[in-house]
Amino acid sequence: MTPEGTPSTIERSSEGVSGFADDPRAIEVIERMRRRTPEADPLAALPDVHPERIPRHVAIIMDGNGRWAEQRGFPRVFGHRNGAISVRDVVTEAGRLGIEALTLYSFSAENWKRPKDEIDALMDLCVTYCDGEREKLAEKNVHVRVIGRTHELPTEAREAIERLEATTASCTGPTLCLAINYGSRNEIVDAVRSIGERIARGEISPGEIDESLIDQNLYTAGLPDPDLMIRTGGEMRISNYLLWQLSYAELYVSDLLWPDFDASALRGAVRAFASRRRRFGGLDADAT
Repeated sequence: MTPEGTPSTIERSSEGVSGFADDPRAIEVIERMRRRTPEADPLAALPDVHPERIPRHVAIIMDGNGRWAEQRGFPRVFGHRNGAISVRDVVTEAGRLGIEALTLYSFSAENWKRPKDEIDALMDLCVTYCDGEREKLAEKNVHVRVIGRTHELPTEAREAIERLEATTASCTGPTLCLAINYGSRNEIVDAVRSIGERIARGEISPGEIDESLIDQNLYTAGLPDPDLMIRTGGEMRISNYLLWQLSYAELYVSDLLWPDFDASALRGAVRAFASRRRRFGGLDADAT
């Protein structure tokens, strides 16, 4: 209760919904979330999950757009366009859950093997999304980062990405990380090259290379490693995605095709994550 005797913001938003509303640790975690995302209300969204069990960083492989369209008799690009709607819904729900970072596999380095008309449509969709969403994302204080070899993208897509990043550069809220022309092996190669160049210049010695230095040279430098990796479409592959960063992530595969993956599905994935015990190679505290 506040000094005036009225319920606090956390109690008011979740009163009668969750048994964690009076838990001091839950209140502390929610207050931390709201410093970054004021609309965060995980107790209302997931009343059965302690806020401390919400993943800080969620990575998603958004698979199934093409299949979704083909099942309905439409061209594959129709699925990609509808998949963009799911992106908006999931980004909004992630903020409500208090997730600090969301990384979306938007276009892989291997996707250049697809038919030219589909690639052209995806590049057009990239421009449409970046320009259409940037003001809304800035209003929500979402900081956007784009990872991948963006210099290889068509000029229009590259410039749209630059506008999006520039518009949200000063935002201090949750991070939306878009992996575009991204491949994890490319990322590791680029990191090794960067470190090698520093060694050649005499700035560091080979003996100084450690996990921290590698982290600092990855595209994702500064972001926490993903706690949860979601893949839609039912496939059981990582597909050259965040190979270094996913070392200890929990994996969740949904049979839903990406355009059908909505806020409810994200809550289901987070609930499944919260039910798991993360040992990081060790044992449970009560193990004998």
